[in-house]
Amino acid sequence: MTKRFEVQRNAIRETRWAETPSASLEDGQVRLHVDAFALTSNNITYAAMGDALNYWAFYPTGDPTTGCVPVWGFADVVESHCGGVEPGERFYGYWPIADEVVLAPTDVGPGGFSESSPHRRELPPFYNRYVRCSADPGYSADGEAQQALLRGQFGTGFLLDDFFADSDFFGARTVVLSSASSKTAYGAAFCLAQRRDSAVGVRVIGLTSPGNLDFVTSLGCYDHALTYGEVATALPEAPSVYIDFSGSSAVRAAVHERLADRLKYSCAVGATHWDAPAGGTEPLPGPAPTLFFAPSQIEKRIADWGPAGLQQRVAASWAAFIEPVTRAENPWLTVVRGTGPAAIEATYTALLDGTVPANEGHLLSV
Repeated sequence: MTKRFEVQRNAIRETRWAETPSASLEDGQVRLHVDAFALTSNNITYAAMGDALNYWAFYPTGDPTTGCVPVWGFADVVESHCGGVEPGERFYGYWPIADEVVLAPTDVGPGGFSESSPHRRELPPFYNRYVRCSADPGYSADGEAQQALLRGQFGTGFLLDDFFADSDFFGARTVVLSSASSKTAYGAAFCLAQRRDSAVGVRVIGLTSPGNLDFVTSLGCYDHALTYGEVATALPEAPSVYIDFSGSSAVRAAVHERLADRLKYSCAVGATHWDAPAGGTEPLPGPAPTLFFAPSQIEKRIADWGPAGLQQRVAASWAAFIEPVTRAENPWLTVVRGTGPAAIEATYTALLDGTVPANEGHLLSV
């Protein structure tokens, strides 16, 4: 039997565990045991935007009212009918919250493979690539938790920084980020902060809740941190770009109203405030918010730099980022491990409620 965590697509607090008979493998398929995965606010964004951005399409449940939230983590091959993918091999990639999964590898090579099941073929290649751990220069067994918890989010942060730098920050030199304590936000802020002493240096301002203000300030990658209640009076009235990780219509409106024509670009990324979604009917001052879709920037940079060139740049930036994340004194991330349905349900609910401490990262197994 295969056990899988499913949610109601139109009411993501409602969940269930589904058990189905394990499918027999066809030629070209492999079965993997999902060993460990991260569950963060990023996955809440996947659920909240599952229909809008097609996240439900990766692991369909067979029931159009339910969906499977994808997660980043590690799985081991337990059975293979595919040449070049052997039992016992470990892969990093995009999995369901389940104990096992069947994939159909294609483009198998030393570095890994791409998933080619019919329902995945039209989905972004970024999410369909599975990396062979034994061939991944950035992999270490001791660093699996940090990789699962942060590598995908950091990749988005890297691409956001690259997108804005490539556009000369639309003429602005201040970047405002909401949900500044979220892992994707401080990954982006870290990359932006590396430009402080360069010709394209920018001031980075983080917006957060009062309870996370001290944590955001302690990170050191924000030049200034404000609570959401301070936006209307204390956000500097300078030419700025806004990166919205919260998805909160109230926060977005406050930023637009404060900056108005000084806001040069408004970028929507996530929905950590999933229960206060953006998208009100009243027009906002300043530019219309534009959705950022990381795979589009990946495709641009692969065309510019080639796959190896992009990988090298991300790897170098990741190596610098991981130092403060894992340092012995005051690390940015404390790993919390859990096993079993109860641990998964508790973490999922805490993420929905916004009660997971900002410095915690949960690594889970079914």
